[in-house]
Amino acid sequence: MDDKELKINFGIKLKYWRLKRGLTQEKLAEMLLVAPHYISDIERGRRNITMLTIARLAQALNIEPYRLFNFSD
Repeated sequence: MDDKELKINFGIKLKYWRLKRGLTQEKLAEMLLVAPHYISDIERGRRNITMLTIARLAQALNIEPYRLFNFSD
C-alpha cells in the first residue's frame, strides 16, 4: 500500500466511524478544535496527519486508534 492509498483508506474509515457515531464533520471538528474543512481533507485523503491527531480522532469517536487502520472490514 502506497502513501496515497493509505491516506484514502484512513479517510474512508474515519468517515465510517464518524457516521456510525452520528457526527457531522462540523461536530467532530468542534470536538477536536479544528476547522471542518480539516476533517473533510482527512476523509478525502488529502492530509498527512500526526499520531497525536489520530489519537484525538479515536478518543472523540470513542474507539481504539487501531480501528481507524482496520481496512479489511
